[in-house]
Amino acid sequence: MYRKILITTDGSAVSSMTACAGVKFAQQMGAEVLALFVAPEYQYPIYVEIIPPSYPSEEEYRAAMQRAGREHVQPILDACEKKGLACHGITAFAESAAQKIVDVANEHGCDLIFIGSHGRSGWGQLLLGSVTNKVLSHSKIPVLVHRLLKEPLPD
Repeated sequence: MYRKILITTDGSAVSSMTACAGVKFAQQMGAEVLALFVAPEYQYPIYVEIIPPSYPSEEEYRAAMQRAGREHVQPILDACEKKGLACHGITAFAESAAQKIVDVANEHGCDLIFIGSHGRSGWGQLLLGSVTNKVLSHSKIPVLVHRLLKEPLPD
């Protein structure tokens, strides 16, 4: 049904559990995986006339984020390799992680976005400003939300 699945990660424990579930799902579908880490764009210090010497240059920042991105997608690549799945990892830069996820999925011909949710509800969901909710509202391709529940569902 799905040939190429985009699995997102931010390096957190929650996204690692989501990525693990995403790889299992891709294996069931016999799909290729595209692992994506979205880093924020470089920000110059605000209200500072002279950039402090300890502040990283844009090149240093981008190199550090590329390294972090490789570290975050590597577990997905390793899991795919163990399961015999084709997989590719990308680090992208954007102000809006949600829009970048949607754009990368479209650019790379993905037919599903596999993304996690913390399973918050009520005020927690409103305050979250959820990347997942934004992906859901912007994506024209299917989005599978892997929800992590802290407590079991009631009977």
